[in-house]
Amino acid sequence: MTPFQRQVYALVAEIPRGRVLSYGAVAALLGRPRSARAVGGALSLTPDDLELPWWRVISGSGRISTSPIHHTAQIQRALLEDEGVEFTESGRIDRERFEWDPEETDGRDD
Repeated sequence: MTPFQRQVYALVAEIPRGRVLSYGAVAALLGRPRSARAVGGALSLTPDDLELPWWRVISGSGRISTSPIHHTAQIQRALLEDEGVEFTESGRIDRERFEWDPEETDGRDD
């Protein structure tokens, strides 16, 4: 595991239930704002034994960006909906409403 992967996993582990971050936001919070794809790569290599809420990381457009080939997108959506995250009819998440701000102290503000 690389130091960057460790940083990604540590930050993603902090995202509270019912909140999301984009790949780009994770990268920016780690001080590497141009590394959104690297964040996605790190998450795709998450060890199976690491309990990580990977489903809380979405695209910058507010969409699930995993491939529907292996039903991962449906699993991610179901996990997010179970946490109270809502999707529009077009399949987007309102990032303004559900995006996590690490400066918040209580996770959810609504």
